Amino acid sequence: MKIFITGASGFVGGAAAKRLARSHDVRALSRSEKSDAIIRELGATPVRGNLGSVDATMLEGIDAVVHCAAKVETWGRMKEFEDINVAGTERLLQAARKAGVGRFVHIGTEAALFYGQSMDNLDETAPMALASPLPYPRTKARAERLVRNANGDGLTTIVLRPRFIWGPGDQTLLPALKTMVEAGQFTWIDRGRAVTDTAHIENVVHAIELALTQGRGGAAYFITDGGEPISFREMMTKMAATIGLELPDRNMPGWLARGTAKLLDFVWRVTLRRTPPPIDPHTAALLSRNCTLKIDKARHELGYEPVITREAGIAALMPAGH
Repeated sequence: MKIFITGASGFVGGAAAKRLARSHDVRALSRSEKSDAIIRELGATPVRGNLGSVDATMLEGIDAVVHCAAKVETWGRMKEFEDINVAGTERLLQAARKAGVGRFVHIGTEAALFYGQSMDNLDETAPMALASPLPYPRTKARAERLVRNANGDGLTTIVLRPRFIWGPGDQTLLPALKTMVEAGQFTWIDRGRAVTDTAHIENVVHAIELALTQGRGGAAYFITDGGEPISFREMMTKMAATIGLELPDRNMPGWLARGTAKLLDFVWRVTLRRTPPPIDPHTAALLSRNCTLKIDKARHELGYEPVITREAGIAALMPAGH
């Protein structure tokens, strides 16, 4: 199969490209010489361009697109999120249809349902947060709607919604934790009691492989590690331990964190600041709200079963001798 991947220099796209390149002809969208080198190292062929310039000529002969690229941040200007997450996805869909691509696998997120609330034991019938005040959830919800509505007329579209992606190659969570701790800025919210599901990168890549041939067109699927949810405190403490990092015990009540974040967000936007505030509304809500999801639909329609448990994933990340 000839597969075209976006976001291959990132965490999920890179892991997918590396795995799929073992048995498929993988092409990957690349914005720079640095990305070219990363993509070649993964065993894929770089195709120079970006989501704003992608067109049907780049997708000639491609059987499936795996769309991993996105602006994945908790704060920023809404327009920047819209340009990448919504307009970029729409352009890629149009190019795929024009080129006669048969399958489009979109890496979505449970955040597409999030406007700041707790999400407990949800299945895929829960409504998307198309009007979320939070830029990432709002634009990922709108992008997902585009993908699901594009299903048909020879193009099968599938949306995967992994939650809390972690594991070897993580370029976001652990580096951010380390930076905050070293700067003396790390604080628990509600003592880290909120519980969450997680999705190890190997389980996410497994779901992507399945979605290339399985699943119902136009459908979305939650992807997690299965098993019991885990508190943020336990999960983040275990992850930090894998790099020898000890998280401090400083704490802020959830109501105070959310209120402070809302005030800072207002001040930062009024004063047109470009760097993120110390805490933003998305992060404050994310770390103080539960998020537990059902994966029955993925099991039944994709044939998905986690290939690695959370416990095994943590153990594999621990340094030798621990």
